[in-house]
Amino acid sequence: MNDNTGSTKLRRSRSQRLLTGVCGGIGGFLGVDPNIVRLAFVAFALLTGGTAFLLYIIAWLVMPEENGESSMLEHIIRNFQGKKSDL
Repeated sequence: MNDNTGSTKLRRSRSQRLLTGVCGGIGGFLGVDPNIVRLAFVAFALLTGGTAFLLYIIAWLVMPEENGESSMLEHIIRNFQGKKSDL
């Protein structure tokens, strides 16, 4: 996922996704197979209980999608602000 400037950006994957593309994006960013990231996530989830799932949800909210300009959290905030200004 290198852009023209040569910098690597952490993004949710569109092509390597099972749920939201978080593990695929992390795998692409680190240069490892996304399945290894998924296995590490499952192991972390088994060891920590709900903490891993909370981190996954946070990553889904803050990581923009590949070729996207903003994250899911930014979309939620914009929608909330738009509805609030309509009142």
